[in-house]
Amino acid sequence: MINVIRPLGAALLVLCAGFSASALAHNPMCECKAIDAEQIRCTGGFSDGSGAPGVTLDVIGYDETILVPGKLGADSTLTFKKPGAEFYVLFDAGPGHVVEIDQADIEAP
Repeated sequence: MINVIRPLGAALLVLCAGFSASALAHNPMCECKAIDAEQIRCTGGFSDGSGAPGVTLDVIGYDETILVPGKLGADSTLTFKKPGAEFYVLFDAGPGHVVEIDQADIEAP
């Protein structure tokens, strides 16, 4: 009986490892860069190389007000005018797929 359980256990372990690897391959990614002193472009996607057209990308003030509501375009980007108030960018592709980028982490032109 032990010989039957070991191969079955090994197969189950390999199967579970495959599921966990595929679950990890779809992490959200977002990058924002200043185009010039007034405009910022953000690009979103997933670690498996897929884009994120239509995914919500909001620019939010430190007081939690939405300064620029948005969705990524067909090219998975959104360009917006830099707000006058302090802000962060929220890429929200659903539960467990959220990325926040603080204004201090946005690359200068």
